[in-house]
Amino acid sequence: MTETNNHYDYIIVGAGAAGLMLATAMAQDSFFDHSKILVLDKDPKNVNDRTWCFWEKGDGQFDHIVSYEWSQINFTGKQFSKDYNINPYTYKMVKGLDFYKDSLTLLSSKENIHFKIEEVVQIIEKEDGAVINTLNCQYESKQVFNSIFSYEQAKKQSKYPVLEQHFLGWHIKTDQSVFNPKRATYMDFSIPQKGNTRFMYVLPFSEREALIEYTLFSQNKLPEKEYSDALEEYLKENFGLKSYTIVEKEYGSIPMTCYDFSKNNSRHIFNIGTAGGWAKPSTGYAFMSTANMIPKLVHHLKANIPLSNLNRKNRFWYYDLLLLDVLAQKNHLGHYLFQSIFEKRDPQLLFKFLSEKTSFPEEIYLIFSCPKYQFIRTLIKRIAY
Repeated sequence: MTETNNHYDYIIVGAGAAGLMLATAMAQDSFFDHSKILVLDKDPKNVNDRTWCFWEKGDGQFDHIVSYEWSQINFTGKQFSKDYNINPYTYKMVKGLDFYKDSLTLLSSKENIHFKIEEVVQIIEKEDGAVINTLNCQYESKQVFNSIFSYEQAKKQSKYPVLEQHFLGWHIKTDQSVFNPKRATYMDFSIPQKGNTRFMYVLPFSEREALIEYTLFSQNKLPEKEYSDALEEYLKENFGLKSYTIVEKEYGSIPMTCYDFSKNNSRHIFNIGTAGGWAKPSTGYAFMSTANMIPKLVHHLKANIPLSNLNRKNRFWYYDLLLLDVLAQKNHLGHYLFQSIFEKRDPQLLFKFLSEKTSFPEEIYLIFSCPKYQFIRTLIKRIAY
């Protein structure tokens, strides 16, 4: 591959969580000081287009940009509702814009790292590297990291179910003091399920300001009006709100699948973040799982270890698969499944389990809180597949 001004040692496609975490990790490691690095994104990353939330014990690497945090959560089901103190965990929120500013400020201080606002239309694997075509230019690199996600490959197969965690969120302000800023509503299944797994998610910033999201775990998105109608009804019925200002809207879809995204990697093109299957299949949470994967990826690059070694299944992958099989086959029972877990077990154990830090006995104890008949039936079907 001929080296030109448009040739880079590493190119990162997409300046979202994964792309910027990788770029900042490289910026902070002297190993990459003499590497020419390019980050490409179609947007300048100057608007607050998303939020990321995660649970964590004690201090963390993103605390300097955490906007809000909660030490209490609520779970509400059809026949059960409870407030929980989640100590030693806190539930933290990072605004997308704060993350972008923090990351891009660091990258701008490095002469060897460049951020360009260009839309990537094609990434082509070559014998000695990869070529990236944007709307305006062409770039070359021996190693490309792609974080642009597409459902296309996952939905072409039938071995693993592909659900979407799709949602519409409203950041609202109101003149009435109706929210409890000390407590986040983690899941509220009291709303009509309509044959799916549907819940509300409420993150209060003050007594008069909150982010409310209408979320589904299902195979198909809804018309946008259905999300809006559900949010309006919830605010009216649960908080008595008819008048409020919508400050920001956030619409999104996160894959929930055990499909092996590493199949889409090639010698010179490696998918990261959601595109690489780094989102937790059973929850869609990707921010902290990506933060945990980035140091491993950097280590592999520095030690010249094949990147294929990064994608290895563990027992938690099989737990995720079992849950997704249940939700795919009996989507209307999702509220009952989650209510059973929260009614019988503490959220601290669930958070530890979802962080993949539990022992095997703890995992069995948690799994036994789930509806046994449905899980056993689903397990038998999966084994027989």
